Amino acid sequence: MCRTALCGMFAWMLLASTLAFAQDITVTTNASGITIGGSPGSWSTGFGLVNGLGVGTPGTGQTVLSTAGGKLYTSPYNIVITGAAGGVKAVVSAYVSTNFVHSSILQVYSCVATCANAANYSAVSTNSGLPTEIVPFPGQHNSTVTAYLAIFVSSQNGASAFAGTDSATITLFVYDGHTLAHTYTLALNNPNENMQTAVSLGLATAASGRTISTASDFSLSFGTVNGLGISPGAGLTVTSVSGGQLYSTPYLLQPAFAGFSSTTGTLTAYVSSDFAHPSQLELRDSSSGASYSTISKSSGAQTTLSSSAGPASAITRYLGLFVADTNGGTVFTGADNATMTFTLVVP
Repeated sequence: MCRTALCGMFAWMLLASTLAFAQDITVTTNASGITIGGSPGSWSTGFGLVNGLGVGTPGTGQTVLSTAGGKLYTSPYNIVITGAAGGVKAVVSAYVSTNFVHSSILQVYSCVATCANAANYSAVSTNSGLPTEIVPFPGQHNSTVTAYLAIFVSSQNGASAFAGTDSATITLFVYDGHTLAHTYTLALNNPNENMQTAVSLGLATAASGRTISTASDFSLSFGTVNGLGISPGAGLTVTSVSGGQLYSTPYLLQPAFAGFSSTTGTLTAYVSSDFAHPSQLELRDSSSGASYSTISKSSGAQTTLSSSAGPASAITRYLGLFVADTNGGTVFTGADNATMTFTLVVP
């Protein structure tokens, strides 16, 4: 009888042990996310082309969120939990077991709730002893949990900036409560993250200036003008100059760039399409609103607006429209327009 009882107890303990470690997971592609591939337990995925400004169209299944110091490229993915029944639940955590070589530029982030908000993402631990919770204790029964994986991409420039490919590996721990049951990996190398340099330039309305309208390009109207400077529109200053009047307005230039070894760029402009009546209307530029010079009409010899444009600070310039006060048979009244082209070059 004693032997039978011992055998029975031993068999029961083996059965209990088997049940306790039945919790398992499969990482799968979410219908709205990037593709999860690879073999079971050794999965792979990747974000491909990324940049610190988030410009351009992100890859399929990715959403770009703005955060301090750069952008988050985010994607949902599924964790399918099986073998967790009754009082036995599954807990999942993760850490970055092989970090990006350029870990000051690229970092792995995670989110488990309200993931349309960048504030709810946090960096995944790089310490196996203190992994990041993905499915937190007390865990989940058999179900499909949607979590979010993200890559933080820094917008920094300078000596530590990086452009090129990199990859990382995440290790996933599956627990029965507090007991480790399985260890799996998710490699971010299919495709590799490919850090690109990025440049953008915007124009915006300055305080007390004329409105800058945004579409595919930018537009500004001086409204009704005349050679005597009578009744200027809102946001315009009129100054008498030789041969007529100068209508002027402040506006903002907003350069941005990321991933460059240089921390400054050169900003230039020229009149790429002139007024039909250039003897009566002329565009001029000023850095202070006090002294104006004619804006170049040559793409090969553009007017320099700044030779030290920073990546995240607005530059105030003043755009002037000279209106001649001439009379005679060649004078013009009516509508006219011109186009300025701006160029930002970062070495």
